[in-house]
Amino acid sequence: MFLGLLQQQAAIDSSNAVIKRNSDLFLKLDPFGIGMTVIGYVVVFVALLLLYLLFFNLTKVLQINVKRLLRREGKVIEVKEDISISGEVNAAIAMALHLYYSEMHDKEDTVLTINQTSRTYSPWSSKIYGLRQHPR
Repeated sequence: MFLGLLQQQAAIDSSNAVIKRNSDLFLKLDPFGIGMTVIGYVVVFVALLLLYLLFFNLTKVLQINVKRLLRREGKVIEVKEDISISGEVNAAIAMALHLYYSEMHDKEDTVLTINQTSRTYSPWSSKIYGLRQHPR
């Protein structure tokens, strides 16, 4: 057991020495951290680019799989023309839906009714319950 603890401590000490040596070397190579900053930005933008390409081509890959499954079943695959809707039409539909749903909301009058209670004391607002009897 003692030998295992010594080996574990030696491994930790050697890894700390390697980390110290590598950090000193990196400090000599990049004293202001500009290289680390550039590397970080490049990694983030490459990851974002890969995610964009993945999501952009995902529908194409799924359509290829569906066509392959239909071809195996012997069904005829019809080539459909592009029936995309322009941005103006989408904006008009969205505005019509917004106006329709905003009219469905009940219009409530903004009169506040605060009734005065006859009893002004309430234990909820009492400060004596929040303090101890003998503060030290």
